[in-house]
Amino acid sequence: MSPTPTAPRALPDVALETRTDHGGPLAAVGMQQIEMPVLLRLADGSAQRVAARVDVEVDLARADARGIHMSRLYLELDRHLSAEPLAPAGLRRLLRDCLASHAGLSTRAQVRLRFAHLVRRAALASANTGWRSYPLEIVASLERERCVLEVVFEVQYSSTCPASAALARQLIQQRFTADFPTTQALDHGAVLAWLGTSDGIVATPHSQRSTARVQLQLAEDAPLAIEEWIDAVEHALQTPVQTAVKREDEQAFALANGQNLMFCEDAARRMRAALAADSRIADFLVRASHHESLHPHDAVAVATKGVPGGYAGLP
Repeated sequence: MSPTPTAPRALPDVALETRTDHGGPLAAVGMQQIEMPVLLRLADGSAQRVAARVDVEVDLARADARGIHMSRLYLELDRHLSAEPLAPAGLRRLLRDCLASHAGLSTRAQVRLRFAHLVRRAALASANTGWRSYPLEIVASLERERCVLEVVFEVQYSSTCPASAALARQLIQQRFTADFPTTQALDHGAVLAWLGTSDGIVATPHSQRSTARVQLQLAEDAPLAIEEWIDAVEHALQTPVQTAVKREDEQAFALANGQNLMFCEDAARRMRAALAADSRIADFLVRASHHESLHPHDAVAVATKGVPGGYAGLP
């Protein structure tokens, strides 16, 4: 005889059946560092799948509930992020579905995505190209049907100190006066040859790799124009780090540095000017960090759009 089939047993749900020892609402409950692929729309209109780390959280508003349904949040992430390229409307739907899956428990939801955005860049002078990787973070939050979307990215660039450049020029002038005294007639060929030696350029200004961190709060219904904003910041700074570099590219980079001397204050103001008129950006905070070669600490400057009640420059 075949065994008599038994009715399936309901699995216990401790989160619902067991009361917590200490009741009360919680500001946020969820998961961090979830491994998840996301689709990103590129500047040429194509879509690229990238590996991301995702945080998702909801509040626990019901004081007598022990916990939330984390698996529901994971499934919503998987369903939404796999279906279509990242866009404000899609992130808004994701957050609404996260809240719908916790009806009666939660009133707020937030998702944070971190990944590297790869862009192929042309060399400054040669015909070569190479890849640049930009750390990117997208944060979307929803409360009372108000969705706030933020984009954070970093750009690496070179900064040459204006004060150091002035001091170097003074030393070069002094060396020129010593090697070509006023009592001696100047010979064009001799001066040209002198400029090509270490005696001619006796001092150089200090420069260093620097980091621009850009935090944008998008206007309502603004698109994710990620590469446009990265390009705008790099164009404002004029000295982004390079990829494939031949000697002609290195020379062009030296020229760009010499023509764009800047303190961290200058870099922050350049970025502010590049972003201030963009109607797609409701608010921004930019931080220029110059990882100084002169001393072991960084020089830092911060600029904001100046929106009342918006981003503040100081913590």
